[in-house]
Amino acid sequence: MAQALDDDAQRLAELGYKQELSRSWSGFSNFAISFSIISILAGCFTTFGQAWNNGGPLAISVGWPLISIFILIIGFCMSELVSAYPTAGGIYWWAAKLGKPIHGWFTGWLNLVGLIAVTASVDYGCATFLNITIGRFSDSWAAGNALHQTFLLFAVVLVLHALINIFSHRLISILQNISVWWHVFGAAAVVLILIFGPSSHQSVGFLFEQFNNSGFGGGSTSGPTFWLYVLPLGFLLTQYTITGFDACAHVSEETHNAARTAAKGLWQSIFYSAIGGWILLLSFLFAATDVDAVNKEFGFVGAIFTSALSSPLATVIFGISTIGQFFCGMSCVTSMSRMTYAFSRDGAVPGWRLWSRVDANRTPVNAIIGGCAVALLITLPALYAPPGSATPVAFLAVVSIAVIGLYLAFLIPIWLRLRAGDSFRPGPWTLGPKYKVLGWIAVIEIAIISIYFILPIAPAGVPGNKDFAWTSVNYAPIAVGAVLIGIALWWNLSAKKWFTGPRRTIDEVESPETVA
Repeated sequence: MAQALDDDAQRLAELGYKQELSRSWSGFSNFAISFSIISILAGCFTTFGQAWNNGGPLAISVGWPLISIFILIIGFCMSELVSAYPTAGGIYWWAAKLGKPIHGWFTGWLNLVGLIAVTASVDYGCATFLNITIGRFSDSWAAGNALHQTFLLFAVVLVLHALINIFSHRLISILQNISVWWHVFGAAAVVLILIFGPSSHQSVGFLFEQFNNSGFGGGSTSGPTFWLYVLPLGFLLTQYTITGFDACAHVSEETHNAARTAAKGLWQSIFYSAIGGWILLLSFLFAATDVDAVNKEFGFVGAIFTSALSSPLATVIFGISTIGQFFCGMSCVTSMSRMTYAFSRDGAVPGWRLWSRVDANRTPVNAIIGGCAVALLITLPALYAPPGSATPVAFLAVVSIAVIGLYLAFLIPIWLRLRAGDSFRPGPWTLGPKYKVLGWIAVIEIAIISIYFILPIAPAGVPGNKDFAWTSVNYAPIAVGAVLIGIALWWNLSAKKWFTGPRRTIDEVESPETVA
């Protein structure tokens, strides 16, 4: 282990950085953080309704494995990059190394925005399920204002995750390992409950039925509107659930033998989550015998449990999912704070000295606090929901921001690696000549989904619609567009004069002040 630590520190020094973070994570812990952030106990539960309403069972039974294959290809491309460059900055560092400072600038900001949004969406989903679970034990709580209660719980969960990350560095590694087994055995328990708990199940044919509860196309499940617009919107379930796997890169400076273990951990977290998530989702569909009850609750997955199971069994499932989502949110804060720390270390974030500071335990405390505060702010619109809907569009908007921000950040270094060709120096884990085909598949898939997820989620969110309401607007394009315009203006007016990409801290030379 000492030799591995020396090798890791040496490789990090070659990349220009001192070993400042505590390198105490095993390869399994590295895999565990991405597996926990992907969290089939989070995404499969919280965005199930998006696929149910936009495509129905077909968007889930066929859409999940199809999109999972594309995501695994993206993961393979990123595994090759993390093997070559095992740094906490991860994606941003790769883009700056393979391209120019401007590539690192845009990649870093998109990645940071995506990580903050995914933290917000996961913790809000956790609060939603926690609110339901509490309500199953308290009638007075269940009768309260669900939106306000959920937001209050969301704030509490965020604070708890910040505190855990600040004061329990070694505990985090242990909890990541526990989280893996909670997701494995918890998901297995849910599947078994849904196999033996209901009195009847759907037929195999139900898995291929199509629903259109989106409001688009008059509810039709045929024609171009359904196949080219509604059904792809349902794929947000898969694309959102299987994301955040870049965490393997962000904690690579804390992982032993990172050039190999972080690369393996990244693609394996996608692969095993895809298989486990598909089995879990199929169990949902087979148990969804009361379709009207699920439609009445806007595709909310909990309606499957309450209609098909006894109250105690349904409560058990809600509890398993809530705890799994809590673990997921904890891991999201870890990944987000490491990216904030690394990007600030290179002077890119305003007040970078504050965010790149580590405490006596070698933990980026300020980065944790700052990231969680921003996550809370961008979710404020979730205090309001469209008339007749139980789910605030703001939640799905934050989900879309997370997907777009993260995947666009993945796209840039993958494209740059394609451009580099044979001049790229791979690490011990490499795709070999297959990088060309896989890289182009990854780039095209990301470009397509990024367009879809800025489109209106509901007809009332389409400007000019007679039923238009601001509470129905998918503000993902506004948020992502504002970020892109802001960082582009910032680059042209200021940052290009002083931002030179990754800085060498190994030389222990004081970094120059950035220009505001």
